[in-house]
Amino acid sequence: MTLPALFDPAPVHKKPSRHALSETEAIDIWIARWLRVPRKIIVARYSCDPRRLYEIWEGRKHPESRAKALERFQREYPGLLDRVDFSRHRRIPRNPTSKDQLALFDE
Repeated sequence: MTLPALFDPAPVHKKPSRHALSETEAIDIWIARWLRVPRKIIVARYSCDPRRLYEIWEGRKHPESRAKALERFQREYPGLLDRVDFSRHRRIPRNPTSKDQLALFDE
């Protein structure tokens, strides 16, 4: 099992870029996530804002890339299938959406 360029922090794009990530890059980003490549390395590799990664992981950009990445992951890393969490990214809100719990502190 080889871990190709996904762990290589050398940027694919020479300058910080404002370009939209392609579907091929989105597939690589999904695979990197499942291989637990640190987010910092992925951001450096694609010279992008970290929010672009979350757009992919939340399915707002290239939603079909997840299925394609899963297919490729099954082909290339069959020994890791039982050890990887393939669930989608879940956003955890910083601010509570409900004020109901504040009543717990009232007397």
